[in-house]
Amino acid sequence: MEIELGELPFDVDFHPANSLVAAGLISGDLLLYRFAADSTPQRLLGVRPHEQSCRALRFINEGQAIVTGSPDCSITATDVQTGSVVHRLENAHTDAINRIINLTETTIASGDDAGCIKVWDTRQRSCCNTFNAHEEYISDMTFASDPMKLIATSGDGTLSVCNLRRDKVQSHSEFSEDELLSVVLMKNGRKVICGTQSGALLLYSWGFFKDCSDRFIELCPNSLDALLKLDEDRIVTGSSSGVISLVNILPNRVLQPIAEHSEYPVERLAFSHDKKVLASLSHDHVMKLWDMDELLQDSGSCVRKHTAAADSDSDEMDVDSSQQKFRKGTKRKNGDSAQSASSFFADM
Repeated sequence: MEIELGELPFDVDFHPANSLVAAGLISGDLLLYRFAADSTPQRLLGVRPHEQSCRALRFINEGQAIVTGSPDCSITATDVQTGSVVHRLENAHTDAINRIINLTETTIASGDDAGCIKVWDTRQRSCCNTFNAHEEYISDMTFASDPMKLIATSGDGTLSVCNLRRDKVQSHSEFSEDELLSVVLMKNGRKVICGTQSGALLLYSWGFFKDCSDRFIELCPNSLDALLKLDEDRIVTGSSSGVISLVNILPNRVLQPIAEHSEYPVERLAFSHDKKVLASLSHDHVMKLWDMDELLQDSGSCVRKHTAAADSDSDEMDVDSSQQKFRKGTKRKNGDSAQSASSFFADM
């Protein structure tokens, strides 16, 4: 299923309960569609919450609103039913906002081009944490809910772990010569997987973040801008070749390519709430929605069988001090300056 967006898309997110998908465009537009099998997607909403591009978006408040972030340093909340702006924080960051993710039912995190991460609490209606974690743009983030820690990757080639309870950057990896572009948490929280500019997957063991414990280079040299966790053993990767692949983690191997968006790089991937639909974005102005059952129906013969040795590998916590470094890319984005603020949810 394809949805013609008309402009270059930057981000995509699914409603947490219904068959709705939203996209943010380079024009600053926010588009919302209803989709169903064997029918044409229906456009429900088309608004422009930002004069500059809409780089990041997430559904919040159980899907009642969508927050968007922009290079104009603002964060805007838009009502899903009416399309009206619920609230707009002009100076959410001092640099261009590049990523937004959900943390809990009442908190989100935003990351900007200067490496700053902010956590917003909807109950307190304020910014409750600020972490100056990196020297370059925040490329991706994920959240470990039990220890309340936020993991971020950056164009500066490092991984950070921010402790929300203690309000500090708890861990920081050594500098890599490779930009870290995407991140997921695997193996029941024991492994952090990072996609890189070179196409290597870097595996970090929880608690041993100084250097990666393993690396997987079979997808090189195509950069891995997007990673999605399918289950505790498998991830879906989106690469600069336009190919979407299913990859097993520990033992590390490409199970199979499952789709090809286009000849352009896959910049974003997202799962529907039930993981039955996969969305992909590229440079062709098209959002593609894939039926995961169809993509995976022929993958049974490729799925690895667990062995005692594989289980041993998955529990490995040692640090590989001889990790080879990779060449750094040039995905840095620029943003405008603005004053910080902390009352985003005051009118929600």
